[in-house]
Amino acid sequence: MKKRALISVSDKQNIVEFAIGLVELGYEIISTGGTLSVLQGAGVPATAIDQVTGFPEILDGRVKTLHPMIHGGLLAKRSNPDHLMQLGDNHIEPIDMVVVNLYPFKQTLERDGVSKEDIIENIDIGGPTMLRSAAKNFADVMVVVDPGDYDSILEALRNDSINLEFHQKLAAKVFRHTANYDAMIANYFLTQTGEKFPETYTVTYEKVQSLRYGENPHQEAAFYKNPIQNGMSLATAKQLHGKELSYNNIQDANAAIEILAEYGEPTAVAVKHMNPCGIGMGESISDAFLIAFEADPISIFGGIVALNREVDSQTAEQLSDIFLEIVIAPSFSEKALEILTRKKNIRLLSTEMSKKDATSYKLTTVDGGVLIQSRDNGVIKENNLVVATERIPSEEEMNNLLFAWKAVKHVKSNAIVLAKNKQTIGVGAGQMNRVGAARIAIEQAGENAIGSVMASDAFFPMSDTVEEAIKAGVTAIIQPGGSKRDQDSIDVCNQHGIAMVYTGMRHFKH
Repeated sequence: MKKRALISVSDKQNIVEFAIGLVELGYEIISTGGTLSVLQGAGVPATAIDQVTGFPEILDGRVKTLHPMIHGGLLAKRSNPDHLMQLGDNHIEPIDMVVVNLYPFKQTLERDGVSKEDIIENIDIGGPTMLRSAAKNFADVMVVVDPGDYDSILEALRNDSINLEFHQKLAAKVFRHTANYDAMIANYFLTQTGEKFPETYTVTYEKVQSLRYGENPHQEAAFYKNPIQNGMSLATAKQLHGKELSYNNIQDANAAIEILAEYGEPTAVAVKHMNPCGIGMGESISDAFLIAFEADPISIFGGIVALNREVDSQTAEQLSDIFLEIVIAPSFSEKALEILTRKKNIRLLSTEMSKKDATSYKLTTVDGGVLIQSRDNGVIKENNLVVATERIPSEEEMNNLLFAWKAVKHVKSNAIVLAKNKQTIGVGAGQMNRVGAARIAIEQAGENAIGSVMASDAFFPMSDTVEEAIKAGVTAIIQPGGSKRDQDSIDVCNQHGIAMVYTGMRHFKH
Protein backbone atom coordinates (compact mmCIF):
# COMPACT_ATOMS: atom_id res chain seq x y z
CA MET A 1 0.00 0.00 0.00
CA LYS A 2 1.26 3.45 -0.89
CA LYS A 3 2.42 5.46 2.14
CA ARG A 4 0.92 8.87 2.86
CA ALA A 5 2.56 11.96 4.36
CA LEU A 6 0.58 14.94 5.65
CA ILE A 7 2.58 18.17 5.29
CA SER A 8 1.40 21.45 6.87
CA VAL A 9 4.16 23.86 7.86
CA SER A 10 4.48 27.52 8.81
CA ASP A 11 8.26 27.44 8.38
CA LYS A 12 8.61 26.39 4.76
CA GLN A 13 12.40 26.19 4.81
CA ASN A 14 13.51 23.25 2.60
CA ILE A 15 10.00 21.80 2.54
CA VAL A 16 9.86 21.53 -1.27
CA GLU A 17 13.11 19.53 -1.37
CA PHE A 18 11.89 17.27 1.43
CA ALA A 19 8.53 16.68 -0.26
CA ILE A 20 10.25 15.85 -3.58
CA GLY A 21 12.40 13.32 -1.71
CA LEU A 22 9.29 11.72 -0.20
CA VAL A 23 7.55 11.53 -3.59
CA GLU A 24 10.62 9.85 -5.05
CA LEU A 25 10.36 7.28 -2.24
CA GLY A 26 6.76 6.56 -3.17
CA TYR A 27 4.87 8.75 -0.72
CA GLU A 28 1.54 10.39 -1.53
CA ILE A 29 1.43 13.96 -0.20
CA ILE A 30 -1.55 15.52 1.58
CA SER A 31 -1.30 19.22 2.35
CA THR A 32 -3.12 22.34 3.53
CA GLY A 33 -3.52 26.01 2.60
CA GLY A 34 -0.28 27.87 2.04
CA THR A 35 1.86 24.75 2.15
CA LEU A 36 -0.26 23.16 -0.59
CA SER A 37 0.20 26.23 -2.79
CA VAL A 38 3.98 26.18 -2.30
CA LEU A 39 4.24 22.47 -3.11
CA GLN A 40 1.97 22.58 -6.14
CA GLY A 41 3.70 25.75 -7.34
CA ALA A 42 6.99 23.81 -7.28
CA GLY A 43 5.45 20.96 -9.26
CA VAL A 44 5.11 18.57 -6.31
CA PRO A 45 1.95 16.45 -6.64
CA ALA A 46 -0.14 17.04 -3.53
CA THR A 47 -3.75 16.43 -2.51
CA ALA A 48 -5.71 19.13 -0.68
CA ILE A 49 -6.84 18.28 2.84
CA ASP A 50 -10.52 18.94 2.06
CA GLN A 51 -10.40 16.19 -0.59
CA VAL A 52 -9.41 13.78 2.17
CA THR A 53 -11.91 15.01 4.78
CA GLY A 54 -14.74 15.76 2.37
CA PHE A 55 -15.22 18.98 4.34
CA PRO A 56 -14.01 22.47 3.41
CA GLU A 57 -11.62 24.56 5.47
CA ILE A 58 -13.77 26.95 7.53
CA LEU A 59 -13.49 29.85 9.97
CA ASP A 60 -10.57 31.46 8.10
CA GLY A 61 -8.58 28.25 8.38
CA ARG A 62 -9.21 27.74 12.11
CA VAL A 63 -10.79 24.36 11.25
CA LYS A 64 -9.22 22.24 8.53
CA THR A 65 -7.42 19.19 9.97
CA LEU A 66 -9.61 18.63 13.06
CA HIS A 67 -11.47 15.72 11.46
CA PRO A 68 -11.84 11.92 12.00
CA MET A 69 -10.54 11.28 8.47
CA ILE A 70 -7.24 12.80 9.64
CA HIS A 71 -6.98 11.75 13.27
CA GLY A 72 -8.38 8.29 12.61
CA GLY A 73 -5.60 7.83 10.07
CA LEU A 74 -3.03 8.99 12.61
CA LEU A 75 -4.18 7.21 15.76
CA ALA A 76 -5.10 3.77 14.41
CA LYS A 77 -2.75 1.07 15.71
CA ARG A 78 -1.62 -1.00 12.74
CA SER A 79 -1.17 -4.07 14.99
CA ASN A 80 -4.79 -3.92 16.17
CA PRO A 81 -7.16 -5.73 13.76
CA ASP A 82 -10.19 -3.99 15.30
CA HIS A 83 -8.64 -0.54 14.59
CA LEU A 84 -7.96 -1.54 10.98
CA MET A 85 -11.48 -2.84 10.59
CA GLN A 86 -12.89 0.45 11.88
CA LEU A 87 -10.74 2.35 9.39
CA GLY A 88 -12.17 0.23 6.59
CA ASP A 89 -15.74 0.61 7.79
CA ASN A 90 -15.36 4.40 7.80
CA HIS A 91 -13.32 4.63 4.60
CA ILE A 92 -10.34 6.13 6.45
CA GLU A 93 -6.87 5.59 5.02
CA PRO A 94 -3.84 5.45 7.38
CA ILE A 95 -1.40 8.37 7.44
CA ASP A 96 2.21 7.23 7.84
CA MET A 97 4.02 10.52 8.31
CA VAL A 98 3.13 13.94 9.69
CA VAL A 99 5.34 16.93 8.87
CA VAL A 100 4.16 19.93 10.87
CA ASN A 101 5.66 23.03 12.42
CA LEU A 102 3.52 25.52 14.23
CA TYR A 103 2.19 29.04 13.80
CA PRO A 104 4.95 31.52 14.73
CA PHE A 105 3.65 32.45 18.19
CA LYS A 106 7.07 33.42 19.54
CA GLN A 107 7.92 35.58 16.52
CA THR A 108 4.51 37.22 16.73
CA LEU A 109 5.06 38.17 20.39
CA GLU A 110 8.42 39.74 19.51
CA ARG A 111 7.00 42.00 16.79
CA ASP A 112 6.81 45.70 17.63
CA GLY A 113 3.26 46.98 17.91
CA VAL A 114 1.64 43.56 17.54
CA SER A 115 -2.05 43.49 18.42
CA LYS A 116 -3.70 41.07 20.84
CA GLU A 117 -5.80 39.80 17.94
CA ASP A 118 -2.68 38.84 15.97
CA ILE A 119 -1.22 37.11 19.01
CA ILE A 120 -4.40 35.06 19.55
CA GLU A 121 -4.64 34.09 15.88
CA ASN A 122 -1.09 32.75 16.05
CA ILE A 123 -2.01 30.19 18.70
CA ASP A 124 -1.95 26.98 16.67
CA ILE A 125 -4.64 24.39 17.41
CA GLY A 126 -4.69 21.91 14.53
CA GLY A 127 -0.90 21.67 14.30
CA PRO A 128 -0.24 20.61 17.91
CA THR A 129 -3.23 18.24 17.76
CA MET A 130 -1.83 16.43 14.71
CA LEU A 131 1.64 16.35 16.22
CA ARG A 132 0.38 14.88 19.50
CA SER A 133 -1.77 12.29 17.70
CA ALA A 134 1.14 11.18 15.54
CA ALA A 135 3.63 11.23 18.40
CA LYS A 136 1.31 9.16 20.62
CA ASN A 137 1.17 6.58 17.81
CA PHE A 138 4.90 6.80 17.09
CA ALA A 139 5.16 3.03 16.65
CA ASP A 140 3.24 3.37 13.38
CA VAL A 141 3.59 7.03 12.39
CA MET A 142 6.74 9.05 11.77
CA VAL A 143 6.31 12.60 13.09
CA VAL A 144 8.55 15.43 11.93
CA VAL A 145 8.60 18.86 13.58
CA ASP A 146 12.15 20.11 12.91
CA PRO A 147 13.29 21.15 9.40
CA GLY A 148 16.80 20.30 10.57
CA ASP A 149 15.79 16.62 10.54
CA TYR A 150 14.68 16.48 6.89
CA ASP A 151 18.00 15.32 5.41
CA SER A 152 18.63 12.63 8.03
CA ILE A 153 15.10 11.29 7.61
CA LEU A 154 15.40 11.05 3.82
CA GLU A 155 18.78 9.35 4.18
CA ALA A 156 17.39 6.84 6.69
CA LEU A 157 14.39 6.11 4.44
CA ARG A 158 16.65 5.56 1.43
CA ASN A 159 18.92 3.27 3.44
CA ASP A 160 15.96 1.42 4.97
CA SER A 161 17.42 2.14 8.43
CA ILE A 162 14.23 3.43 10.06
CA ASN A 163 13.39 1.61 13.30
CA LEU A 164 11.27 2.05 16.42
CA GLU A 165 14.04 3.94 18.24
CA PHE A 166 14.25 6.42 15.34
CA HIS A 167 10.47 6.97 15.51
CA GLN A 168 10.56 7.40 19.29
CA LYS A 169 13.32 10.04 19.17
CA LEU A 170 11.27 12.06 16.69
CA ALA A 171 8.18 11.71 18.92
CA ALA A 172 10.14 12.81 21.99
CA LYS A 173 11.23 15.93 20.13
CA VAL A 174 7.59 16.65 19.28
CA PHE A 175 6.46 16.54 22.90
CA ARG A 176 9.33 18.83 23.90
CA HIS A 177 8.36 21.17 21.08
CA THR A 178 4.67 21.32 21.96
CA ALA A 179 5.50 21.72 25.67
CA ASN A 180 7.74 24.66 24.79
CA TYR A 181 5.00 26.15 22.60
CA ASP A 182 2.30 25.75 25.22
CA ALA A 183 4.55 27.17 27.96
CA MET A 184 5.08 30.36 25.94
CA ILE A 185 1.32 30.70 25.45
CA ALA A 186 0.63 30.04 29.13
CA ASN A 187 3.19 32.63 30.18
CA TYR A 188 1.73 35.17 27.76
CA PHE A 189 -1.68 34.74 29.40
CA LEU A 190 -0.08 35.08 32.84
CA THR A 191 1.17 38.52 31.81
CA GLN A 192 -2.33 39.40 30.63
CA THR A 193 -4.09 38.26 33.81
CA GLY A 194 -1.45 39.60 36.17
CA GLU A 195 -1.29 36.40 38.21
CA LYS A 196 2.02 36.22 40.10
CA PHE A 197 2.32 32.66 41.39
CA PRO A 198 -0.30 30.40 39.73
CA GLU A 199 -1.21 26.87 40.86
CA THR A 200 1.28 25.45 38.37
CA TYR A 201 4.25 27.29 36.91
CA THR A 202 5.67 26.12 33.60
CA VAL A 203 8.93 27.46 32.23
CA THR A 204 10.67 26.73 28.97
CA TYR A 205 14.15 27.42 27.71
CA GLU A 206 15.91 26.92 24.40
CA LYS A 207 19.41 25.49 24.15
CA VAL A 208 22.20 27.93 23.36
CA GLN A 209 25.14 25.55 23.63
CA SER A 210 26.57 22.52 25.36
CA LEU A 211 29.37 23.38 27.78
CA ARG A 212 32.59 21.47 28.28
CA TYR A 213 31.71 21.04 31.96
CA GLY A 214 29.93 22.77 34.84
CA GLU A 215 31.38 24.53 37.86
CA ASN A 216 33.97 21.74 38.05
CA PRO A 217 35.33 19.35 35.39
CA HIS A 218 33.41 16.35 36.75
CA GLN A 219 30.03 18.12 36.29
CA GLU A 220 28.07 18.15 33.01
CA ALA A 221 26.40 21.37 31.86
CA ALA A 222 24.62 23.24 29.08
CA PHE A 223 23.42 26.82 28.58
CA TYR A 224 19.75 27.54 27.81
CA LYS A 225 17.98 30.84 27.21
CA ASN A 226 14.48 32.18 27.72
CA PRO A 227 12.84 32.06 24.26
CA ILE A 228 11.22 35.48 24.79
CA GLN A 229 13.79 38.15 25.68
CA ASN A 230 12.45 41.40 27.10
CA GLY A 231 15.62 43.19 28.17
CA MET A 232 19.39 43.16 28.50
CA SER A 233 20.62 39.60 28.79
CA LEU A 234 23.78 37.58 28.40
CA ALA A 235 21.72 35.04 26.46
CA THR A 236 21.36 37.51 23.56
CA ALA A 237 24.93 38.81 23.67
CA LYS A 238 27.01 38.57 20.51
CA GLN A 239 30.46 37.06 20.92
CA LEU A 240 32.95 38.97 18.82
CA HIS A 241 36.16 37.17 19.74
CA GLY A 242 37.57 34.31 21.79
CA LYS A 243 36.76 30.72 22.66
CA GLU A 244 33.42 29.45 23.96
CA LEU A 245 32.19 30.64 27.32
CA SER A 246 32.40 28.21 30.23
CA TYR A 247 29.76 27.62 32.90
CA ASN A 248 31.60 29.86 35.37
CA ASN A 249 32.20 32.50 32.68
CA ILE A 250 28.45 32.67 32.06
CA GLN A 251 27.67 32.98 35.77
CA ASP A 252 30.22 35.75 36.27
CA ALA A 253 29.29 37.59 33.08
CA ASN A 254 25.63 37.56 34.07
CA ALA A 255 26.53 38.96 37.50
CA ALA A 256 28.54 41.74 35.85
CA ILE A 257 25.64 42.72 33.59
CA GLU A 258 23.19 42.75 36.51
CA ILE A 259 25.47 45.05 38.50
CA LEU A 260 26.07 47.36 35.57
CA ALA A 261 22.31 47.77 35.08
CA GLU A 262 22.22 49.76 38.35
CA TYR A 263 24.30 52.64 36.99
CA GLY A 264 23.53 55.27 34.35
CA GLU A 265 26.77 57.27 34.28
CA PRO A 266 29.91 55.85 32.60
CA THR A 267 30.65 52.83 34.79
CA ALA A 268 32.95 49.82 34.77
CA VAL A 269 32.45 46.68 36.85
CA ALA A 270 35.01 43.97 37.53
CA VAL A 271 33.69 40.61 38.79
CA LYS A 272 35.26 37.51 40.32
CA HIS A 273 33.22 34.52 41.48
CA MET A 274 29.97 36.47 40.98
CA ASN A 275 31.00 39.25 43.37
CA PRO A 276 32.18 42.71 42.30
CA CYS A 277 35.83 43.22 43.09
CA GLY A 278 35.79 46.74 41.69
CA ILE A 279 33.18 49.24 40.54
CA GLY A 280 34.16 52.64 39.20
CA MET A 281 32.25 55.61 37.84
CA GLY A 282 33.99 58.32 35.82
CA GLU A 283 33.62 61.16 33.36
CA SER A 284 34.49 58.77 30.53
CA ILE A 285 34.47 55.00 30.20
CA SER A 286 38.27 55.05 30.21
CA ASP A 287 38.24 56.89 33.56
CA ALA A 288 35.61 54.50 34.90
CA PHE A 289 37.67 51.44 34.05
CA LEU A 290 40.82 52.89 35.61
CA ILE A 291 38.85 53.61 38.81
CA ALA A 292 37.40 50.07 38.84
CA PHE A 293 40.85 48.58 38.25
CA GLU A 294 42.45 50.59 41.04
CA ALA A 295 39.67 49.50 43.42
CA ASP A 296 41.29 46.05 43.55
CA PRO A 297 44.17 45.56 41.08
CA ILE A 298 44.89 42.08 42.47
CA SER A 299 41.46 40.43 42.33
CA ILE A 300 40.66 41.74 38.85
CA PHE A 301 43.35 39.44 37.41
CA GLY A 302 41.56 36.71 35.44
CA GLY A 303 38.22 38.42 36.04
CA ILE A 304 35.39 39.74 33.93
CA VAL A 305 34.89 43.41 33.09
CA ALA A 306 31.62 44.96 31.96
CA LEU A 307 31.32 48.55 30.73
CA ASN A 308 28.18 50.52 29.88
CA ARG A 309 29.67 52.63 27.09
CA GLU A 310 31.41 51.77 23.83
CA VAL A 311 34.99 50.62 24.37
CA ASP A 312 37.30 53.09 22.64
CA SER A 313 40.97 52.66 21.80
CA GLN A 314 42.18 54.26 25.04
CA THR A 315 40.07 51.91 27.16
CA ALA A 316 41.10 48.96 24.99
CA GLU A 317 44.78 49.70 25.66
CA GLN A 318 44.07 49.72 29.41
CA LEU A 319 42.11 46.48 29.20
CA SER A 320 44.82 44.76 27.18
CA ASP A 321 47.44 45.47 29.84
CA ILE A 322 45.97 42.86 32.20
CA PHE A 323 44.75 39.28 31.91
CA LEU A 324 40.94 39.24 31.64
CA GLU A 325 38.64 36.36 30.78
CA ILE A 326 35.85 38.48 29.28
CA VAL A 327 35.09 42.07 28.35
CA ILE A 328 31.41 42.98 27.89
CA ALA A 329 30.20 46.27 26.42
CA PRO A 330 27.39 47.61 24.24
CA SER A 331 29.92 48.01 21.42
CA PHE A 332 33.61 48.27 20.55
CA SER A 333 35.21 50.78 18.21
CA GLU A 334 37.06 49.37 15.21
CA LYS A 335 40.40 50.35 16.74
CA ALA A 336 39.45 48.85 20.10
CA LEU A 337 38.64 45.54 18.42
CA GLU A 338 41.96 45.62 16.61
CA ILE A 339 43.79 46.12 19.92
CA LEU A 340 41.87 43.55 21.97
CA THR A 341 41.72 40.77 19.39
CA ARG A 342 45.51 40.60 19.49
CA LYS A 343 44.97 38.69 22.72
CA LYS A 344 44.03 35.14 21.78
CA ASN A 345 42.38 34.12 25.04
CA ILE A 346 40.20 37.14 25.78
CA ARG A 347 36.49 36.84 25.03
CA LEU A 348 34.69 39.95 23.74
CA LEU A 349 30.90 40.22 24.03
CA SER A 350 28.57 42.97 22.89
CA THR A 351 25.06 43.24 24.30
CA GLU A 352 22.12 45.61 24.60
CA MET A 353 22.41 47.60 27.83
CA SER A 354 19.66 50.18 27.54
CA LYS A 355 16.71 47.95 28.49
CA LYS A 356 16.36 46.13 31.79
CA ASP A 357 13.71 43.44 32.14
CA ALA A 358 11.86 44.19 35.37
CA THR A 359 9.22 41.48 34.94
CA SER A 360 11.16 38.21 34.95
CA TYR A 361 11.47 35.87 37.90
CA LYS A 362 14.49 34.28 39.50
CA LEU A 363 14.42 30.49 39.81
CA THR A 364 16.62 28.55 42.23
CA THR A 365 16.50 24.77 42.32
CA VAL A 366 16.41 22.81 45.56
CA ASP A 367 16.33 19.02 45.88
CA GLY A 368 12.95 17.98 44.57
CA GLY A 369 11.69 21.46 43.81
CA VAL A 370 12.30 25.05 42.84
CA LEU A 371 12.09 28.43 44.55
CA ILE A 372 10.61 31.27 42.51
CA GLN A 373 10.82 34.94 43.38
CA SER A 374 10.56 38.27 41.64
CA ARG A 375 13.92 39.86 40.91
CA ASP A 376 15.44 42.31 43.38
CA ASN A 377 14.54 45.43 41.43
CA GLY A 378 14.27 47.60 44.53
CA VAL A 379 15.67 51.09 43.96
CA ILE A 380 16.44 53.65 46.64
CA LYS A 381 16.72 57.37 45.94
CA GLU A 382 17.80 60.15 48.27
CA ASN A 383 14.24 61.12 49.15
CA ASN A 384 13.56 57.54 50.28
CA LEU A 385 16.22 57.71 52.98
CA VAL A 386 15.67 58.41 56.66
CA VAL A 387 18.52 60.11 58.51
CA ALA A 388 18.83 58.26 61.84
CA THR A 389 21.66 60.32 63.36
CA GLU A 390 22.18 63.88 64.51
CA ARG A 391 24.55 64.56 61.64
CA ILE A 392 23.15 64.70 58.11
CA PRO A 393 25.38 63.34 55.31
CA SER A 394 27.04 65.93 53.09
CA GLU A 395 26.15 66.01 49.40
CA GLU A 396 29.36 64.15 48.51
CA GLU A 397 28.72 61.54 51.19
CA MET A 398 25.15 61.09 49.99
CA ASN A 399 26.29 60.48 46.41
CA ASN A 400 28.78 57.89 47.61
CA LEU A 401 26.23 56.26 49.91
CA LEU A 402 23.82 55.74 47.01
CA PHE A 403 26.70 54.46 44.85
CA ALA A 404 27.70 51.97 47.56
CA TRP A 405 24.10 50.89 48.15
CA LYS A 406 23.75 49.87 44.49
CA ALA A 407 26.98 47.89 44.79
CA VAL A 408 26.22 46.05 48.04
CA LYS A 409 22.96 44.78 46.54
CA HIS A 410 25.02 42.52 44.28
CA VAL A 411 27.49 41.21 46.87
CA LYS A 412 26.84 37.83 48.50
CA SER A 413 25.45 38.16 52.02
CA ASN A 414 26.53 38.98 54.60
CA ALA A 415 27.84 41.95 52.62
CA ILE A 416 29.67 45.17 53.40
CA VAL A 417 30.98 47.68 50.83
CA LEU A 418 33.21 50.68 51.44
CA ALA A 419 33.21 53.40 48.78
CA LYS A 420 34.88 56.72 48.14
CA ASN A 421 34.76 59.08 45.16
CA LYS A 422 32.36 56.72 43.35
CA GLN A 423 34.76 53.83 43.65
CA THR A 424 34.45 50.66 45.69
CA ILE A 425 37.52 50.45 47.91
CA GLY A 426 36.60 47.48 50.08
CA VAL A 427 34.23 44.54 49.58
CA GLY A 428 33.39 41.99 52.27
CA ALA A 429 31.31 39.16 50.82
CA GLY A 430 29.57 35.99 51.92
CA GLN A 431 30.54 35.99 55.59
CA MET A 432 28.75 34.17 58.39
CA ASN A 433 28.61 37.34 60.52
CA ARG A 434 28.35 40.98 59.55
CA VAL A 435 31.29 42.28 61.54
CA GLY A 436 33.48 39.70 59.77
CA ALA A 437 32.40 41.08 56.38
CA ALA A 438 33.14 44.61 57.63
CA ARG A 439 36.65 43.67 58.76
CA ILE A 440 37.43 42.16 55.35
CA ALA A 441 36.22 45.29 53.54
CA ILE A 442 38.11 47.57 55.92
CA GLU A 443 41.31 45.57 55.62
CA GLN A 444 41.09 45.72 51.83
CA ALA A 445 40.55 49.48 51.89
CA GLY A 446 43.45 50.11 54.27
CA GLU A 447 44.24 53.76 54.84
CA ASN A 448 41.93 54.64 51.97
CA ALA A 449 39.03 53.85 54.33
CA ILE A 450 39.58 57.24 55.98
CA GLY A 451 36.79 59.51 54.72
CA SER A 452 34.90 56.66 53.02
CA VAL A 453 31.28 55.55 53.37
CA MET A 454 29.95 52.11 54.28
CA ALA A 455 26.96 50.18 52.90
CA SER A 456 25.47 47.12 54.58
CA ASP A 457 22.97 44.86 52.83
CA ALA A 458 21.05 44.23 56.08
CA PHE A 459 20.70 45.83 59.50
CA PHE A 460 23.30 45.73 62.28
CA PRO A 461 22.21 43.31 65.03
CA MET A 462 24.57 45.09 67.39
CA SER A 463 26.91 48.08 67.28
CA ASP A 464 30.17 46.18 66.66
CA THR A 465 30.15 46.77 62.88
CA VAL A 466 29.65 50.51 63.40
CA GLU A 467 32.51 50.54 65.89
CA GLU A 468 34.83 48.87 63.35
CA ALA A 469 33.77 51.43 60.72
CA ILE A 470 34.52 54.36 63.05
CA LYS A 471 37.97 52.99 63.91
CA ALA A 472 38.73 52.74 60.17
CA GLY A 473 37.73 56.36 59.48
CA VAL A 474 34.32 55.82 57.82
CA THR A 475 32.25 59.03 57.96
CA ALA A 476 28.80 57.88 56.80
CA ILE A 477 26.81 54.64 56.74
CA ILE A 478 23.82 53.37 54.77
CA GLN A 479 21.86 50.36 55.98
CA PRO A 480 18.25 49.10 56.04
CA GLY A 481 17.59 49.62 59.75
CA GLY A 482 14.99 47.62 61.63
CA SER A 483 17.07 45.89 64.30
CA LYS A 484 15.77 45.75 67.87
CA ARG A 485 19.11 47.27 68.81
CA ASP A 486 19.22 50.03 66.18
CA GLN A 487 19.54 52.62 68.92
CA ASP A 488 22.89 51.13 70.03
CA SER A 489 24.34 51.81 66.57
CA ILE A 490 22.75 55.27 66.42
CA ASP A 491 24.22 56.19 69.78
CA VAL A 492 27.73 55.14 68.73
CA CYS A 493 27.43 57.15 65.51
CA ASN A 494 26.25 60.23 67.41
CA GLN A 495 29.11 59.93 69.89
CA HIS A 496 31.61 60.10 67.01
CA GLY A 497 29.83 62.50 64.66
CA ILE A 498 29.09 59.83 62.06
CA ALA A 499 26.08 60.15 59.72
CA MET A 500 23.84 57.12 59.25
CA VAL A 501 20.82 56.73 56.98
CA TYR A 502 18.18 54.01 56.76
CA THR A 503 16.80 52.66 53.50
CA GLY A 504 13.99 50.54 54.94
CA MET A 505 14.94 47.96 52.30
CA ARG A 506 17.10 44.86 52.69
CA HIS A 507 19.25 43.34 49.91
CA PHE A 508 20.10 39.80 51.03
CA LYS A 509 21.74 37.78 48.26
CA HIS A 510 22.14 34.07 49.00
